[in-house]
Amino acid sequence: MEKHLKVSAIKNGTVLDHIPADQLFKVIDILGLSRSENQITFGTNLESKLLGKKSIIKVSDKYFEDSEINRIALIAPQAKINIIHNFEVVEKRVLSVPSQIKGIARCMNPACITNHQPIETIFTTVEGSDELKLLCHYCEKVTDEKNLKIISNF
Repeated sequence: MEKHLKVSAIKNGTVLDHIPADQLFKVIDILGLSRSENQITFGTNLESKLLGKKSIIKVSDKYFEDSEINRIALIAPQAKINIIHNFEVVEKRVLSVPSQIKGIARCMNPACITNHQPIETIFTTVEGSDELKLLCHYCEKVTDEKNLKIISNF
């Protein structure tokens, strides 16, 4: 069987691969890519052995900060990041949800002080669960995946 690329290669930049197909536009929004001057190529509903259907984003001449990568990990923890130099993958990174998350997500508790005062949110990742759960440092309520709202910097 002949293999061919469905999304063209980039010379230098970052490839975000194995994004769940239904999370593509959330990742684009979280990273502020719609306002980027860089060349961006994306594909969605591509075949994936791991996910069934996946999305991919290729951003030329852009390398993401850890804080940006942590945002992606919250909604697409199985995503992989490839750093490209001169058409070659020079680094592969598997995302993981950090144990502490600051200023990335909103607390789902409407009474939480972070929803009424200009205070940076702080969460601890709840271990031992198959789904993402974040414990708020201030009100001690748990925000789960279904109620997760990412704070956009853009």
